[in-house]
Amino acid sequence: MRRATVQLFNVARQTGASLSTTAVAANLKTDSFIQGLYTNQLVTEHVFPFPQVLDEERLENLSMTVDATQTFFDEVNDADANDENKSISKEAWEGAKELGAFGLLVPEEYGGMAMNNTEYARLSEILLAEDAGFSIAIGAHQSIGYKAILLLGNPEQKQKYLPGLASGELIAAFALTEPSTGSDAASVKTQAVLNEAGTHYIMNGSKIWISNGGICDVLTVFAKVPQKQADGSIKEKMSAFIVERNFGGVKNGPPENKMGIKCSNTAEVFFEDCPIPVENLILEVGDGFKVAMDVLNNGRFGMATGLCGTMRKCIQKSVDHASTRKQFFNTEIHHYGAIQEKIALMNMKLYAAESMAYLLCSSMDNKAVDYGLEAAICKIFSSEAAWWVCDESIQVLGGTGYMRSTELERIMRDLRIFRIFEGTNDILRLFIALTGIKHLGKHSLEPAKAITNKSSTINGKVNGAVWLAKHKMGFTKAEQTIDQSGAVHKELGNSTLLLDKAIQDLQFTASEMTMNYQKKIINPENQMMISRIADATIGIYSCAAVLSRATKAIQEGSEAADHEALMAKTWVKSQTDEIKVSLKEARSHKKHHADMTQISKNVIANGGIVQPHALGI
Repeated sequence: MRRATVQLFNVARQTGASLSTTAVAANLKTDSFIQGLYTNQLVTEHVFPFPQVLDEERLENLSMTVDATQTFFDEVNDADANDENKSISKEAWEGAKELGAFGLLVPEEYGGMAMNNTEYARLSEILLAEDAGFSIAIGAHQSIGYKAILLLGNPEQKQKYLPGLASGELIAAFALTEPSTGSDAASVKTQAVLNEAGTHYIMNGSKIWISNGGICDVLTVFAKVPQKQADGSIKEKMSAFIVERNFGGVKNGPPENKMGIKCSNTAEVFFEDCPIPVENLILEVGDGFKVAMDVLNNGRFGMATGLCGTMRKCIQKSVDHASTRKQFFNTEIHHYGAIQEKIALMNMKLYAAESMAYLLCSSMDNKAVDYGLEAAICKIFSSEAAWWVCDESIQVLGGTGYMRSTELERIMRDLRIFRIFEGTNDILRLFIALTGIKHLGKHSLEPAKAITNKSSTINGKVNGAVWLAKHKMGFTKAEQTIDQSGAVHKELGNSTLLLDKAIQDLQFTASEMTMNYQKKIINPENQMMISRIADATIGIYSCAAVLSRATKAIQEGSEAADHEALMAKTWVKSQTDEIKVSLKEARSHKKHHADMTQISKNVIANGGIVQPHALGI
């Protein structure tokens, strides 16, 4: 192989062939750092420098709101009582309305607080840390419940619904999931058929696991609309509707008995000949999937930042206990290496999660266009980091942590749902990697395609062969690196080099797998490989985020700058080590996948565990 590569380079010199994969990829314009990774572009506008989107006035107002919100949860809301009673107290519910908590993102003209995403994100930390169930009830209302009206509704729809929703007079829900529809959002069965008069859609179907489903007044509902085509056939097009309970034909089942977030109402919702005025269609017939994805992508930042608040609370409980609890030689347990490692990792995970989440919401405030991949990454990372931090916090507290009085027992039960809803982490991993690979295949791999393209010129085929040979040897690189950009402080230079190398490794691996499998890369049997590529992508974004934030701390002379720099360096080292492993597993996944697949097939074929009990009885 190496001899053939040398021969190809010699041919290139003789023909004067040249190639720039960056030039090819530049045809794809994006403001997404993650999309840029897959198209050999360095897209840093929403990563470096670490943004500040709040002026002094907004910071001052936010500070007062943060204090008022914290006071509310300290003095009015009782999270344990809500959990035991499986409902939010009337006093707390009405108090949240008075705070304006139901319309944080709604413009003032509709009676809302007119916050930007960053301000909302800061408050989400308090809500989720103090009472996840309460947070979900409010979040399901505004982060997704009426978000389609806020983002995509026409002026008449906004004027009709937003004032009541912002005040909390009306409660909203988001109705997408069905008994046969989970992660595959496009496979909904609920139908909305236009009546003969053309005035109403008649909706029939059901939705399950709907947050606020039993208490909502207004729902964003997704249904298939059958339409006759030019050839006489019927095609069903997924569409989104604003549905009022008062329309009639809307019923709900009893509240679900859940593991956690018990005080948030979750129920099945039924639609039986529900008449929906045609003016309550959101956008156009067939735009339902776009509406759903826009809402979910836009709402994920609040979950990511909220979970940072939960991590902070768990870390503080760990620190308080480790600083006072004495074991062995009358020594506080924070002196022991096992505890030190836990506390260090907790804080680094929080630092990474917080850095990514606030990059995300700041980019949204700065009118980013392509942020869906970053939103998915933040959701995955924060939900998994928060679960890990809570689990380790319980471990630090030992038997005390297992007691309900510490709140960690409730927090852990509440946290489990975040890896599932608004896109399971497993599906989001596939979304991240396959979306990136889609752009990679369309743009960066064009040179290699010329080798087999019958219409390619000789020069084009040579260019493709040279690129493929360079790629096989790992010589294909971006024309600009983060190190060369000067975006990271020189004190973090070694970390930047590690990150650049990880990015090159990701690009190499993603290209290699795409060329090897082509369209078959989306097949189910390749999901283990795709997940490893996604893990590497998540790790790279986390490294970029912490380097950006630590650079800002150093440049501003923050009192914590040395600590932040230390965390950033340590995080990047550990993450780039993990990225190497993930990408190596992706490149050599066939044998591992075959073994894992066979084990699974054996168990399924046997109807359960294959091996006999260890005692044989």
